[in-house]
Amino acid sequence: MSAEQQHRDGQAADPGPRSLAQALRERDDASLGALLRSRPDLLHPVPTDVTQLATRAGTRASVLRALEHLDRFALQAAEALAVAPDPASYQGLLDLLAGDDGDEEVAGALPATVALLRERALVWGGEDRLRLVRTARELLAPSASHSSPTGLGPSVAEATSGMSPGRIQAILTAAGLPHTHDTVSAVAALSGLFADRERVAELLEGAPEASREVLTRLVWGPPYGQVTAEPAAHLRWLLDRGLLLPTTPGTVVLPREAALSLRGGRAHRVPEPTRPRVAVAAERKPQVVDAAAGGQALAALDTVEELLRSWDEGGPAVLRAGGLSIRDLKRTATVLEVPEPVAAFWVELAYAAGLIASDGGYVEEHHDRHDRPDADAEGYEDEETRDARTRRRSGEAEHYAPTPEYDAWRDLPPAERWAWLLEAWLPGTRAPGLIGGRDGRDRTLSALGPGLDRSPAPEVRRRVLELMAGLEPGQAPDPATLLERLRWERPLRSAGPRREQPEPPRTGVRPAYGGGVAANDPEALRTKLTEWALLEAEMLGVTGRGALATHGRALLGAEGRSEGAGAGTAAAGSARAAVVAALLAPLLPEPLDHVLLQADLTAVAPGPLVRPLAEALGVLADVESKGGATVYRFTPGSVRRALDAGRSATELHAFLDRHSRTPVPQPLTYLIDDVARRHGLLRVGAASSYVRCDDESVLDEILADRRATALRLRRLAPTVVAAQADPRTLIEGLRAMGFAPAAESAEGDVMIARPHAHRTPPRTPPAPVPDGPPAPDATLLTAAVRAVRAGDRAATAPRKETPQAPGGLPRTSPADTLATVQAAAMTGESVWIGHVNAEGAASQRLLAPLRVEGGYVTGYDHTADEVRTYALHRITGVAELADEPDGAEPTR
Repeated sequence: MSAEQQHRDGQAADPGPRSLAQALRERDDASLGALLRSRPDLLHPVPTDVTQLATRAGTRASVLRALEHLDRFALQAAEALAVAPDPASYQGLLDLLAGDDGDEEVAGALPATVALLRERALVWGGEDRLRLVRTARELLAPSASHSSPTGLGPSVAEATSGMSPGRIQAILTAAGLPHTHDTVSAVAALSGLFADRERVAELLEGAPEASREVLTRLVWGPPYGQVTAEPAAHLRWLLDRGLLLPTTPGTVVLPREAALSLRGGRAHRVPEPTRPRVAVAAERKPQVVDAAAGGQALAALDTVEELLRSWDEGGPAVLRAGGLSIRDLKRTATVLEVPEPVAAFWVELAYAAGLIASDGGYVEEHHDRHDRPDADAEGYEDEETRDARTRRRSGEAEHYAPTPEYDAWRDLPPAERWAWLLEAWLPGTRAPGLIGGRDGRDRTLSALGPGLDRSPAPEVRRRVLELMAGLEPGQAPDPATLLERLRWERPLRSAGPRREQPEPPRTGVRPAYGGGVAANDPEALRTKLTEWALLEAEMLGVTGRGALATHGRALLGAEGRSEGAGAGTAAAGSARAAVVAALLAPLLPEPLDHVLLQADLTAVAPGPLVRPLAEALGVLADVESKGGATVYRFTPGSVRRALDAGRSATELHAFLDRHSRTPVPQPLTYLIDDVARRHGLLRVGAASSYVRCDDESVLDEILADRRATALRLRRLAPTVVAAQADPRTLIEGLRAMGFAPAAESAEGDVMIARPHAHRTPPRTPPAPVPDGPPAPDATLLTAAVRAVRAGDRAATAPRKETPQAPGGLPRTSPADTLATVQAAAMTGESVWIGHVNAEGAASQRLLAPLRVEGGYVTGYDHTADEVRTYALHRITGVAELADEPDGAEPTR
């Protein structure tokens, strides 16, 4: 038995419900819950009854959202119903999708698709009376300005609605049909002619070749064309026979019935009932994939650390409109040794993870008072926030800098630090690839600036990973087929016929990151989001060599942080982060506590170093190259930097002896001793500034040097020389002359120059911009279904006729009200009451009184499905329920 036959046999022969509300009322609780789960916007707020639920399900905003979440074949079925008669039969819908020749794939997929449309309350009615929700029909049916997404235009009846009866009769005569006595029968005869495939073929046998070419161009849409006041002969032939009907002056349309006959009955040129398969581009061993991904994860951590380390003493300034300037982004890219779009990605990732922020009052500063537990009603501000306000008032520029969370993140093990970053990346809605493009107002989009949120980004990102997880471990997907699959699952509804999309080139070269996208091109945006998701996953180490790694699959398992939670400790401690970190940890090398010193004044770190060693070595030497091994180079300047930080030559020798697996080379020992011997020999202080030295010959040498002229030196004593330059300029000038001066304090002590880390006040990471309300959990669904059922029972319970107050509320005197509720409390019956609350809002409640005392009635409120108490003086009146027929179930 075929699938469509089983579908027809499983349907009842009755005509079905008379409205969408009745169709929803006949559903069971599981089906009603499935509707609310698939369309969560219907839950905010929870509908009071089924009628309100049906009304809300038919609103334009809700229907638009529901259509946008259909797959391509479900959308094609809805589009076919929009051009079918209302109501349509299941067989009629199948004929529109499969055509005259039939299509087994369409026939097999249609029952499940119709069930999906029913579940989402877009289609209702019996088997032979399928109805598309009116709002959906208005959105998908052709109008006077555009055709249907199927490429079909209006029907003959719609196109001839303003045509004169004489003109319609003339068309009948030219088409070979007999005259009729009225316009309705004439339109019906012409519609019947165009709907008959054989008669249309006979009619076109005598058509000029040019006329048939015009029909060929219009048949798949758009069906509208332009004609002059004196159309050519081949167009006149079509106009005379109604194959082209005028819509507006100079515009004609191919009627829907004629187009369907020429199409062979198909509403769409290419029905797509089967989801495209994601092809495999390459296959590698899972161990190779995991190893490559682990290496990328380690490189990602190094890049983020380098970024934050370069901003540790205060990063670039914040633009007035927000974000980084182009110059600062270029500088950051130079420091990270990556292209500018990639540098923008790492900056945005650190921002999303809560590791960097503005040190002043930025747009999210108002969260501080509400999020802080000791905030009072007057508005609490800590010292740092007050300082930030003071800086802004004084005109001091705001800068980006690491947050206090950076210090906590830096102290975590590498795998947990990586999981923290991933917990910010996966649900994030900011799209760094847009940076450098233009927004809707033709303004440049900058890193860390506004306008980068795109709500589809997390859905696309997660779906890309899910499709990759559907392949076997080690298999890398073909990006072109992956993109086509995503287009099928979330097609973009358009006003006109869907065009064939050109297939992306399969050259094997992956697209570059960034490049922006037009602000009004959603199709290009989804394509770019898919490409960016693949590239970002590779840069982060979620994938390795194009295939999803084992720890990448774990990202799709356990739930991570809850909605609205920050990226900080909540992300690091989440269940998903713990699982991912445990899988990644074996792939990352253990930090080393040693280096290999070489005779060319370099040190090689064969792997990541423990933090104290890395920080100390970063002061003593300059990084020359990075990679699997990091090469550090010792120079006089780097050694002097370590001495300025308070380290002595003896301490530096001991440090190198302790952490080198090779003997300390003699040139390095000489370099340290030579720089240390001259370091601090000269002392610079503030006069404007001065130089003092116990060795008079050194001062003689300085005064004799022509390069000292700009410093305007003057000898005050045999061991003291004064200068007109400030201490910093004097120190830099002496160092340029080859000396190694040290700054001294007012007490004559050597001043230690250590970098001062700059931190922002506590900041909340940017919250993702959701694409609609969140999906409800099981508890909320159960409560919502119970409330809707209770409200519906109350709204549909019969009642006796009684006088009504304005607004339809029952109205009785206070004495009658009291007597009726007392009697109902004694007998256990339910009554209708009209109630006005303290705000003046009126409502009707179905109440089963339990107790009446002290001017209040307490009872079970069937409308709210709970026990409530109402003041008698706020009850407008009471109405008893009508007698129920024999065999009917009681209300309570």
